[in-house]
Amino acid sequence: MIRVNENYLKIQASYLFTEIAHRVKAHQEAHPEAKIIRLGIGDVTEPLAPAVIAAMHKAVDDEGTRENFHGYGPEQGYAFLREAVAKNDFQDRGINVAADEIFISDGAKCDCGNIQELFGADVKIAVGDPVYPVYVDTNVMAGRTGINADGRYGNLVYLDCTAENGYVPSPAVLKEPVDVVYLCYPNNPTGAVATKAQLQEWVDWARANKALILFDAAYEAFIRTPGIPHSIYECDGARECAIEFRSYSKTAGFTGVRCGYTVVPKGLVGYTAAGEAVELRPFWTRRQTTKFNGCSYVTQRGAEAIYTPEGKAQTKATIDFYLENAKIMKDALLKLGYNVTGGVDSPYLWVNVKGDSWEFFDKLLKEANVVTTPGAGFGKDGQGYIRISAFNSRANVEDAVARIAKVLG
Repeated sequence: MIRVNENYLKIQASYLFTEIAHRVKAHQEAHPEAKIIRLGIGDVTEPLAPAVIAAMHKAVDDEGTRENFHGYGPEQGYAFLREAVAKNDFQDRGINVAADEIFISDGAKCDCGNIQELFGADVKIAVGDPVYPVYVDTNVMAGRTGINADGRYGNLVYLDCTAENGYVPSPAVLKEPVDVVYLCYPNNPTGAVATKAQLQEWVDWARANKALILFDAAYEAFIRTPGIPHSIYECDGARECAIEFRSYSKTAGFTGVRCGYTVVPKGLVGYTAAGEAVELRPFWTRRQTTKFNGCSYVTQRGAEAIYTPEGKAQTKATIDFYLENAKIMKDALLKLGYNVTGGVDSPYLWVNVKGDSWEFFDKLLKEANVVTTPGAGFGKDGQGYIRISAFNSRANVEDAVARIAKVLG
């Protein structure tokens, strides 16, 4: 008899974005003439930067000759990209990260899910609420949680991220020991950012408690406010207690191309049941070389081009375009009397809708033909909010704002 992993049965019946897709499909079928504007899922709309396209074209040409052909590449990533990442994302900012501490992958989502394979089944996990669902669901699949009751899983520690704490919880709120904490700033879904002092508090806590921070910095390229940290490694001692994830999906429009990376510093340790310290970097190396064949050569050449002067200027211009979209929507919602977080150092707006998340989602879908994301889908503390994504054309954003104002005004 084939036994299934029954932990999958504990996962809520429908993944958030699957449920949204079902509702949008039903609405479209009922109203085939409706022009639906999608501001829900965080998928980009603008084309890849010309520098990236040129590099990928050249890489394809390389694959067409025997002399320049590339087959299996290094599972950790090609040296040309790892070195570019280390220099531009870290060393040029005064951050101590070496090329061989960087692991290129097919995206941060995969890495955020796969990293939990390094830890024992009995580690205690803490997550924010609201939260990016991948952090929770992958640990449910691994058997680290109890059942879902009243919107939260047993044996998970939830950190309330609310307007009262600026959506940045403090380790001081922990009432029990925790081994691993997921932090994401700029935050998905709330769009909030954390100050260096706030992140330093978490680093100090992790070092004092032999705990680990999993820091998702997928949206760091959207930071425009001076002084807001782009990396957890800007904090003193973070190399001793943190793993960082980065993504090119939003930075350079790679949602369909797929590329990102994870930083696992040398000397970062976990512990055996007997209390022996063991380095995590060799564990992640073994995991990747065993279960991952590496990101494609063509993709990595495209990612490398992001770091050229042309690539930097072009990708920044696209991010600035999305941030202007966010400003247009935020200004309109504030004018309508809604409290809005995000949209300054993040592509997401977190809107207090003064009612039920799913009811508000349905109202905008059915009356304005605009798709958003119900905050309740991100956790118990997300109830009463919606998330709006700035990823769309300027014409669609302006049209959506007009439609929303008509419905809500």
